Amino acid sequence: MIELKNINKTFKAARRNAGLSEAVKALFKKEYTYIHALNDVSFTINDGEMVGYIGPNGAGKSSTIKIMSGILTPDSGECIINGRTPWKDRIAHVREIGVVFGQRSQLWWDVPVADSFELIKEIYKVDNATFNKNLNELTELLDIGEIMRTPARQLSLGQRMRCEIAASLLHSPRILFLDEPTIGLDAVSKIAIRSFIKTINKERKTTVILTTHDMQDIEALTERILLIGRGKILLDGTLSQLKKKNSTRKTLSVDFLGKISEVSHGMSISKMMDGHAEIVVETDIISVSEALSIISNQVEISDLSVTGTTTEELVVSLYREFEI
Repeated sequence: MIELKNINKTFKAARRNAGLSEAVKALFKKEYTYIHALNDVSFTINDGEMVGYIGPNGAGKSSTIKIMSGILTPDSGECIINGRTPWKDRIAHVREIGVVFGQRSQLWWDVPVADSFELIKEIYKVDNATFNKNLNELTELLDIGEIMRTPARQLSLGQRMRCEIAASLLHSPRILFLDEPTIGLDAVSKIAIRSFIKTINKERKTTVILTTHDMQDIEALTERILLIGRGKILLDGTLSQLKKKNSTRKTLSVDFLGKISEVSHGMSISKMMDGHAEIVVETDIISVSEALSIISNQVEISDLSVTGTTTEELVVSLYREFEI
């Protein structure tokens, strides 16, 4: 179980204006600004949960992950993970966690992937039987058998990320922190990684904390989301609850012959071109059937689709609601 209570973290950063004279001044007198990365962050994550941890850039996501993984020490507050405080008992703690940073690598750049895995085995003191079992399983699930003898620097981004995830799981961690694991990947690689994460969560009961800006990752993998903004937890709920709360807006995508000259109260045209329109309907004001009746009285409809609020639109609306 992961428990955070009133975690606070502030960073001190030097600042100066541009220019050589300002650089010289900074040698003798530095100015500092204080960045409040985390402000009374509290939440609980149960064993086996998959949680999406979302927020805009600079919201505090990576700082939270680094505190939970023992890399950073907070200014105040408590963080208890499986009965331990991460930064006080780091050696025992890291044996039970796996961490993947999308823009960081734990593979040795110039050696084959297999050699990196062997080094990780020695670092974590994984016994031969466990290592071979995990390696065989991960190699098959992530389809990395053909690239095990390839140096990390020669791998594509998708291949490297699959190897990074395998490396983080060789020691059978109970918790997996994923920070932007699909950043820059093509659609095929993203689907493969999402499928694998679902599998280990289901079969190994691995707790997964996912931070990402890709809302398709969130929708595909997690039900519960934590929204952080300006260092504060602003929302803790499920995607289904949020969608239900925002289900009053529907988008009609209409192909037609003729011209739509007017719409009713509760309807707005978001896109209009020859023979095609996208119309937003506020269903708490006007029903979809009434909106369709208004449109069909003006034009001949040749094709029609109705969609609700997408996850991306939902998250953007949350950012606007909380002014982050």
